[in-house]
Parts: sequence; C-alpha cells; structure tokens
Amino acid sequence: MITTRLATPADTAALAELFYRIDLHYFGHRRSSREASARYVARNLFQTHCGVSIMLAEQDGQAMGLASFSLLYPAPEYGGQLFMKDLFAIQEARGRGIGKALMQALARHALKTGCKRMDWTAERGNADAIEFYRRIGAGIVEEKVYYRLTDETLKAFAA
Repeated sequence: MITTRLATPADTAALAELFYRIDLHYFGHRRSSREASARYVARNLFQTHCGVSIMLAEQDGQAMGLASFSLLYPAPEYGGQLFMKDLFAIQEARGRGIGKALMQALARHALKTGCKRMDWTAERGNADAIEFYRRIGAGIVEEKVYYRLTDETLKAFAA
C-alpha cells in the first residue's frame, strides 16, 4: 500500500537519498554524491527561508518518491495556488501508482489550504510525464510563457 504525507525533519536521510537519485536521473552527474545531497537537504529544507514543502510517498516504510511544492498567493478568487516544482518516483517504483498517489495528495492538500488551483511544468521532451498528466485530466496552459534567468545572466541582472 502506498501512503503519502508531508515530510518532516525526521525524513532528512530519506529526502537526501531521493534528492541524490533525482540529480542522477535528470542530470546524470557523476560528481554528485550522497554526502553532498545530505548536506544540501540539511542546510536548506525545513528552514524558514526555504518556502518549499515535500510530499513524501512511502511503501512498506520505504521512501519511494516525492513531490516538492510551494503555496503561492495571491491566486484567483482570493485563494492560493499550489505550485509543484518536482514529481519523482525512484526507478524501481515507477508504474506502481506513486506519481498518481502524490498528485492526489497534493490536490487534497491544495483544497485543504484554500488553493483554487494547482500548477506545474513539464519538460517538452518528457513524453511519459506529458502522457501521465494527460491521463489524470490536466490541461496544458497555452497562454503562459515560462521564463528563466541562469548563471551569468542571473548574476549580471542582479548586479
């Protein structure tokens, strides 16, 4: 049985492992390490400046996936918006309902906290994710454009 819950500081080790596996999955970094992931999680998550929450999915007491998200205000009709940053299931758990359980837990959390909508992005080339989101009934937001400042452009603009 898959269970979902909000992560707490007691989940730091499990989250560090999941973050490490996310880094390997999306970026293939060989220079990433479990130790660097543990330091990152300990230093950043659950800090007041962070502003992110983690919904954790477990099966038989083992962390199988996560969804990172933030609640944003304002949103339409004086409500909030739940914005999901990442949805991830470990390789050996894919296809077992982890993603759907996490998305449903986020939807329940959004409603419980007065959110009027739930938003996220997906990589255009991630056909599996796009198909999964289509199957759960999500629509593509055509009227939005996603922007980003990175690296030197970010530094130059900040200066």
